[in-house]
Amino acid sequence: MNDKGARFEPFSSRAPLIVYIDFKSPYAYLAKDPAWALGDEFGIEIDWRPFTLDIPSYLGSARLHKDGSVAESQRTETQWKVVKSAYGDVRRYGSMRKVIVRGTTKIWDSSLAGIGLLWAKAQAKAVLRQYIGITYERFWKRELDIEDIEVVEGALGEAGAATREFRQYAAGRGRVLHDEIQTKSFDAGIFGVPTFVVGGEMFFGREHLPRIRWILGGKRGAPPDIAYEGGELPLAGSHIRKPFVVAIDFASARSYLAVKPTCALADRVGIEIDWEPLVLDQKPPKPASRSDDRGLRHRAIRAEYVAHDLARYLADRGIVGRDLQRHADSTAAAIALLWLNREAKPLARRFVETLFERYWRNELKLEDAAAIRRVLEEIKAPRDGYDSFLKQEGRASLAEARARLENSGVLDVPSYLVGDEVFLGREHLPLIQDRLVSA
Repeated sequence: MNDKGARFEPFSSRAPLIVYIDFKSPYAYLAKDPAWALGDEFGIEIDWRPFTLDIPSYLGSARLHKDGSVAESQRTETQWKVVKSAYGDVRRYGSMRKVIVRGTTKIWDSSLAGIGLLWAKAQAKAVLRQYIGITYERFWKRELDIEDIEVVEGALGEAGAATREFRQYAAGRGRVLHDEIQTKSFDAGIFGVPTFVVGGEMFFGREHLPRIRWILGGKRGAPPDIAYEGGELPLAGSHIRKPFVVAIDFASARSYLAVKPTCALADRVGIEIDWEPLVLDQKPPKPASRSDDRGLRHRAIRAEYVAHDLARYLADRGIVGRDLQRHADSTAAAIALLWLNREAKPLARRFVETLFERYWRNELKLEDAAAIRRVLEEIKAPRDGYDSFLKQEGRASLAEARARLENSGVLDVPSYLVGDEVFLGREHLPLIQDRLVSA
């Protein structure tokens, strides 16, 4: 894709790798250097494309005072929790690379900076790389106004770009191309950044970079799992005894995919896992319609991608054809786990592994209390008082467990509590291992 009249195709490029970014996205900022590193490693071109996020449509809007206090907000409590969790996550990884990510005081219109990307891209790879680097670094230090055309023009000039006709481009052909990219990409199923396209396959989030590397390298060996950076501290001499908490839902594919690598981590570092059930309130998403507003379409498109992504990684485990839109009631299984935590904690891991495998391989129904009881009998769990616990005390205990997790900052599953830190998703396991080893 270029800006010289060629038709724009969201999933097609002469380059082997397409990367969609937005300068106001800290997640895309953290993906920038690893993406360039992949290009350097394989000696390939990367087709960088702007995708300007419409954040208010799905996360509400807010404006802050300079001291960080809220001046104006149209966000729900849940949306605020998601935003704060995201910034905490970004700062955690940014600090590992000495990358400064300061919170913004408003939701920026980053379209002009995106048009600057298109201008730099049409000139030279070195210019584009420099422009992306300058803009990201200074914007997230609050030193660059991405809405000011003079500032964007200055960043382009500093990156080595010719700028004499940039303003005309930004108001004309560049704006038209930018807007075409936004419309066609969103309609094709691209909803956020960073989004990577390799071999026509779409990946949302830098946690997929191990798999993208595997694809670019010819798919040699088994496909890797998702992972962020980390896992660099040596394990020799580590003797950790304090357990760490893992919140799961037996009906969650994400939780299932996390169990095996989580248990492998526990075995490597010699630590006990404190499994905690969290039954999520899930409703099947409505299919996207062109008549819906952008927020509804965004949620539907995201849900469709997530289902596809989970199916991709479930297939690596030999599980295909599962209906991921159907959400089983995992209450009985969650109460059984609480029973084990109270009466026979050393058996909890075996119960978790067994129940997950049987449910996700269609060998057991989560709503079948008798089948769950048979699993408890199989692992020789205590039985006296279990039926009474299931019918009476168990539901209250489950509500208490949920309140305890939510008070600790757990919003979803699988979540990991390491000290006072909360990590959502198995992609954090490399960094969690570092945290445990250095504890």
